[in-house]
Amino acid sequence: MAAASASLSAFPSSSSAATMTTERRGIPGAQFVEDVQTYLAQSNLDVNSALSLLQERLQQYKLAEMKLLAQQRELQGKIPDIEKCLDVVATMQAKKDSGEELIADFEVSEGIYSRARIQEMESVCLWLGANVMLEYSLEEATSLLQKNLENAKASLEVLIADLQFLRDQVTISQVTIARIYNWDVRQRRIRQSSGTPKDS
Repeated sequence: MAAASASLSAFPSSSSAATMTTERRGIPGAQFVEDVQTYLAQSNLDVNSALSLLQERLQQYKLAEMKLLAQQRELQGKIPDIEKCLDVVATMQAKKDSGEELIADFEVSEGIYSRARIQEMESVCLWLGANVMLEYSLEEATSLLQKNLENAKASLEVLIADLQFLRDQVTISQVTIARIYNWDVRQRRIRQSSGTPKDS
């Protein structure tokens, strides 16, 4: 699904502040900081710079989450439409095989419907998007719609997994920010109690 990976391009490919532990489809993994002092020394950062970088990464995660949620809503709206189209084509195929007429109500304009008797059901027209409609035989339409339904369901599963991974990274980032902030508060208290002047 190219759209999902393209939407995550806000993440830089590498980070000088931290080594990413894992990655999922372009989403870098957040690093959990066990030892704040070692992390700051290895990253060559002061507390404010580290917090700033982590807050920036957290915002990138949240932006990516918003984009993935929008894609999820779009797919969740598309799947019932595809299933409805499959049901219509299946009904047409069943009526064609039994030789019966199909009686259908269709919308002429908003709130105004008319009834039609369809006698020859050899083909159906499907909207493909971008104002494009093509005519397919009932068998081709069934095959195409079934493939589209499978693809949409598979894409939805991938998106749900991406969102779960992303939420885990948000949690790890928030915990790391809290740990660094709390470590800094403790260091300030130690310096104050010992009378050591505050570092710049």
